Amino acid sequence: QVQLVESGGGLVQPGGSLRLSCAASGSILKIYLMGWFRQAPGKRRELVATITSDGNFNYADSVKGRFTISRDLAKKMVYLQMNSLKPEDTAVYYCNVDLLERTGVLNSWGQGTQVTVSS
Repeated sequence: QVQLVESGGGLVQPGGSLRLSCAASGSILKIYLMGWFRQAPGKRRELVATITSDGNFNYADSVKGRFTISRDLAKKMVYLQMNSLKPEDTAVYYCNVDLLERTGVLNSWGQGTQVTVSS
């Protein structure tokens, strides 16, 4: 059984920073892709950033230059450093991982962490 647990969300003023963390646990044999998605009220869930096991990055245009994704495969952790936050970044942020476990390939989601950018 695989579990993803996010942390680091909260309330921050515009222009501020937050760092999200996601810890993966369970019978994980290999991690292929780790990423962050977000969903604002009344909107569809959207990709924020992903990173492959080879270290290739992909960012949404709206966060390029402000957000940085990183990961520690040995610890099965993925991080999202968010700088210069804007009110439109307000959303629930979800960790997502493509991985191999005993029963096969699995796409797993965390429970989400709330990020609110407001003065």
